Amino acid sequence: MKKMLFPGFICFLLLVLLFSCQGKKSGLTYPDTAKGDQVDNYHGKAVSDPYRWLEDDRAPEVEAWVTRQNALTFDYLSKIPYRQEILKRLQLLYNYPRYGMPMRVGEYTFFSKNDGLQNQNVYYFQKGFDGVPEIFIDPNTLSADGTVRVSLLEESQDKRYMAISRGESGSDWSEIRVMDIATRQELPDRVKWVKFSGAAWHGDGFFYSRYDAPREGTEFSQKNSEEKVFYHKLGDDQEKDVLVYQDPAHPLRYYRAQVTEDKRFLVLSISEGTHGTELLYRDLTASTAEFSLLCPGFEFDYSVINTHAGRFIVHSNFQAPNYRVLLIDPANPGIENWVDLVKEGDDVMESVSTAGGKLFCSSLHDVSSRISRYSLTGEKEGDISLPTLGSAYGFYGELDDLEIFYSFSSFTYPPTIYRYNIASGQSETFRKTDVPFDPEAFETRQVFYESKDKTRVPLFLVYKKGLNFDGKRPTYLYAYGGFNISMTPSFSPSIIPLLEQGGVYAMANIRGGGEYGEQWHQGGMLEKKQTVFDDFIAAAEYLIKQKITECDYLAISGGSNGGLLVGAVMVQRPELFKVALPAVGVLDMLRFHKFTVGWGWAVEYGSSDNPEQFKYLYAYSPLHNIKAKTAYPATMVTTADHDDRVVPAHSFKFIAALQAAQSGPNPVLIRIETRSGHGASSLTKSLEYMADTFAFMFHNMGIDYKPVQ
Repeated sequence: MKKMLFPGFICFLLLVLLFSCQGKKSGLTYPDTAKGDQVDNYHGKAVSDPYRWLEDDRAPEVEAWVTRQNALTFDYLSKIPYRQEILKRLQLLYNYPRYGMPMRVGEYTFFSKNDGLQNQNVYYFQKGFDGVPEIFIDPNTLSADGTVRVSLLEESQDKRYMAISRGESGSDWSEIRVMDIATRQELPDRVKWVKFSGAAWHGDGFFYSRYDAPREGTEFSQKNSEEKVFYHKLGDDQEKDVLVYQDPAHPLRYYRAQVTEDKRFLVLSISEGTHGTELLYRDLTASTAEFSLLCPGFEFDYSVINTHAGRFIVHSNFQAPNYRVLLIDPANPGIENWVDLVKEGDDVMESVSTAGGKLFCSSLHDVSSRISRYSLTGEKEGDISLPTLGSAYGFYGELDDLEIFYSFSSFTYPPTIYRYNIASGQSETFRKTDVPFDPEAFETRQVFYESKDKTRVPLFLVYKKGLNFDGKRPTYLYAYGGFNISMTPSFSPSIIPLLEQGGVYAMANIRGGGEYGEQWHQGGMLEKKQTVFDDFIAAAEYLIKQKITECDYLAISGGSNGGLLVGAVMVQRPELFKVALPAVGVLDMLRFHKFTVGWGWAVEYGSSDNPEQFKYLYAYSPLHNIKAKTAYPATMVTTADHDDRVVPAHSFKFIAALQAAQSGPNPVLIRIETRSGHGASSLTKSLEYMADTFAFMFHNMGIDYKPVQ
């Protein structure tokens, strides 16, 4: 019979645990942050917002505050003796050639390549698959600091031109330009004030969506609304573009234009947020045709994959939480006439593509890819064998393609590009990645743990082979948990410095994501968002219970919605973690919808404008749940001056409140990147950020970093 511990001794143990997780005094003096007297009334509840003035990130006083905060943070980081050693190690780990998947465009094949430490990938093209590669466009030559990014959008229907997207300093704003493929010369066309739009070619121009120009000085913060769809004819000034679709009655909607491969239909995908769509279509062969409803919104997700025999192939979760593939006849588009092409299965069908007269369905089985091939009439023809548990992407092409490409990777399996012969159904290695370290020195294990409500949640663990779990392994716990986004196994050299020091990388597939379909997603959104935080906390407790780590050596990390995750759990359970790393996080849940495209997240989170939704948003909003005189983990909040998706005000206000409340010994700092956005705008900035992250983590855990020879 076990002896029971008396209550006083239990309290003593808890105090010892709390003290051990907090460490020694940091000795930092934080910049003074003025408090205003702003108070808002939310449905009868008075809510103070003393740092409202920090929302104006272009104001001189805010710029001065940013300068003081950065000076403190970078002075702190500069005194960590091994910070530069970690950066050098990351530079060596990333210094190897990386290729993107080939894409056939008429007689040419396009692909991207990074020689190793180039800030941006370079786009190449060649004749066929065996021609001599030539540079098509090198974004590294477009700015002195390598922060101009370029992506290929879509080729014209005659294969003469390529539309490209060009953005600067990490901003979501982009400009569409056009290049002549044969000569590699840019045409004079400039299409501005575009966010997240493609270029859907038809005839001698393309359809696209854009916003009106924002007021000067508010480009990175103004609420973006009233998006419209236009048609741009090559050679015309943007002012001459033809308005194709707008809906003034619903200013907060997104529009995405698509032209089907048979060139017959223009499809508009309309959404009121990050999930839930409505599809309209127009017959481009009839000059006077109006848009007609194909799929009604906005309860379910619909996307047109292609057409076959005059009918639309649609990927949807309509009455199918794990998704299915539908055939919809535009002549009889009523729901009662929809036909299953591929039925819903036990695994979530993440994506669907067509190529070579076949249909390829990519599903997730316990967060690992499964690829199945079907005829265009719905007969299953088999599965594609993959090397191990991991993630496969690609399988797209045109209906006359004889072969296509896909990429496979996992945590310890570097990306490998495969060439797939459609006639034989066989794959062969096309490009194998050679990395400057031995991936075989590390291993991946998938485990499952119980959350607070007994739900079974997957957790990936990556570590050095033969590692002894003694409860003191520096552990980096990462998750996202939102927007139906699945966190699948992928290869990244960035975690190697952690693993080489005997650390553990842990990735939790918590609810809110798409790993198990729409039910998994809905289990972590709106009023159920606390479930996401409970799942993450349970992952931390599992790692401690299994003696992989303990609170002294546990760091939590996440970006964007994952930044919200980290911010929420660190204020709910500050004693559980040694280090918290909320990156570009949504941290003010009462005002996120008032900036740029934040209104689109209300379908996921809810809105403080709604009395019932305000209650649960206020209950977990990281900014509003910081408590005075509380010992918080060592925290490094990160954001960037050109982040116009999750504006820096979230991070500014959060760190100001955290610094005012911190009573414990751990540093609470903010690292504000310049000429960067929601993600690092260049590889140089990315490596510096990762080096600072691990330096901050190791230093606050008391880890003596040992350089790797």
